[in-house]
Amino acid sequence: MISRPSSSASGSARRRVATGAAAAFLGLTVALGSGLASPVQAAETSTFTGIILGVGANESQRTVTWYSSADTAQKVQLAPTAQVDKGEFPASAITFDALGGENIATSGGYNRHATLTGLREHTAYSYRVGSEGNWSSAYSFKTQDFKGDYDFLFFGDPQIGSSGNTGKDQAGWQDTLDVALGANPDSELLVSGGDHVETANTESQWNAFLAPDQLRQYPWAATIGNHDVGGKAYEQHLYTPNTDRSAPLYSNGQPGSNTSGGNYWYIYKDVLFIDINSNSYATSQGGGGDAAHIGYVTDVINKHGSEAKWKVLVFHHAMYSPASHAKDSDAKVRRGDLPAAFSKLGVDLVLAGHDHAYSRSYLLKNSEKQNKDEQPGAADVYPGPGGVLYVTANSASGSKYYGITKPDTSGTSGAGNGADPLNPGNYWYNSVQNQENVRSYVKVKVRNDKLVVENLRSGTCAAPNAAVELGQSSCVNTPSGQPVGSVVDKVTVHPYHGDGQDIQVNVPNAAPGEFGWTIDGYNGLVDLGTAKDHDGDYFQATGRINPILVSDSRRSLAPWSISAAVGDFKDADKVFSGAYLGWTPNVLQEGAGAKASGEVASGYDGGGAGLSVSRGLGWADQGHPKGKAKLGADLDLRIPSSVDKGAYRATLTITALSS
Repeated sequence: MISRPSSSASGSARRRVATGAAAAFLGLTVALGSGLASPVQAAETSTFTGIILGVGANESQRTVTWYSSADTAQKVQLAPTAQVDKGEFPASAITFDALGGENIATSGGYNRHATLTGLREHTAYSYRVGSEGNWSSAYSFKTQDFKGDYDFLFFGDPQIGSSGNTGKDQAGWQDTLDVALGANPDSELLVSGGDHVETANTESQWNAFLAPDQLRQYPWAATIGNHDVGGKAYEQHLYTPNTDRSAPLYSNGQPGSNTSGGNYWYIYKDVLFIDINSNSYATSQGGGGDAAHIGYVTDVINKHGSEAKWKVLVFHHAMYSPASHAKDSDAKVRRGDLPAAFSKLGVDLVLAGHDHAYSRSYLLKNSEKQNKDEQPGAADVYPGPGGVLYVTANSASGSKYYGITKPDTSGTSGAGNGADPLNPGNYWYNSVQNQENVRSYVKVKVRNDKLVVENLRSGTCAAPNAAVELGQSSCVNTPSGQPVGSVVDKVTVHPYHGDGQDIQVNVPNAAPGEFGWTIDGYNGLVDLGTAKDHDGDYFQATGRINPILVSDSRRSLAPWSISAAVGDFKDADKVFSGAYLGWTPNVLQEGAGAKASGEVASGYDGGGAGLSVSRGLGWADQGHPKGKAKLGADLDLRIPSSVDKGAYRATLTITALSS
């Protein structure tokens, strides 16, 4: 069984404690004023464009990135869609502060991004960006199970503007997303092959790429292509988690220049995704080249590889592809530099674009075919140690296609492009090559015991297909035999299990006979309102925590306890200690032997620690009866009058212990 810490606990998820501890978090907020009402100056109104939902560091996170016309403090507001009534967000909606800066001059305006954390499983959410009184339209997305099987979709080179007709390219891109998500509405990630636009800083092309509403409904995992690297618009539009923007990971070695770069990683369920900037491949350019990427991938896998079942690398420049870029000098450099490291590190799948044609490699180990007997187009493959599958995606928009090129005599291994002895029309490394000059996308099914990779047609010769419409490519697809949604290629990758026998078992949710607890109902913000001034001596705010529901049906009747501690209250750079928060615990519903812990006074009254250190909420002795109980607490916050005016927020961390 694999476990890893989450950045936030889900309020509604059931906590089971066999032995040890489990924790969750409650948000607390309080407004501190002067005691007298005063007019509020209206903030500058801003318009919001380019809103896109991005992947987060794990299943419980998403990012949101957008452009703003004004340089104002902005947020993302989030609430369960079921609680949004006719576009009005509830008072319990959570806000996440945005960061960002001024755009490059050719883009204009300002960029903003925020990370949404603490998402719950199986929940539809609505969100909007901006500030109070100046919000964008609302958009929605849904989460699914945070464990188990799922599908993600991989898209090659939209490269909007490449055909010379941005509108036609946008139409093809929109249609591919309509087809792909219409057929696969429960897909959980949209993964990029890079080259979002033709010209890095041309905002009209970015606007066309970002136009589809699906990019605000499904998380986009960005990849930087060679057409994206030549400016800052890529970084401004597409914020990514766990991103390393150090100099060696930029092609020119200068993160501060008008160029984009960096590497990033994230874990989504059973997959560790690592995304690298393949524009930086040679130290002669000024960056750290392929050696820097090998160091980065090695470090991430050493630290996080054990947290996932599969390892997937994503970068733009395909090393094993079927068209003209396969013979580029930089492709040969990467084929010499990278594959041995990927095999050694146990990478399962490499996804790339750049060559605007589809290919699926044989299983390759250290730049060579792992099993010489593997047949072209095999439906099932069984990688031994070090076997890696490389997939190159065709154009997702139809803006540009490259024709498949013929093998040459430059060698049959390593960096060469010799012919496949089993299929002389293909390169030695490719099991399948395809170019019909129609749009397509790749679907990857992540399963407990396999990866299933499919290339699917999202178009035919008919419009929208810009390169064909404009006479730049001739179409060889036959719509009657190869219609939209049909399969170009499909392969199932079965994991290597070594020389022994792996034993697997799925563990369902625990049956009755456990100790568990949950925050009763939706884990909303605990809003203490506006603190009241007590004769200039101190401010006071009161309220109640969201009740804690405890259930214990264990035969052992072992003791249990619930405790909590609060961090500092903060508003930007203003802060005051959580020691000023006290509480009076109480049992709201008797059962399970529950007893309320003692009162804790605010530290303001006598210089004590208040709830800044862990304090008991409730407990039960050994031998207590089985049953359920509900615990609550009245909060008392007393704040020195010297604290500046502001809207302060803190987190109450709740911990359960049981033996």
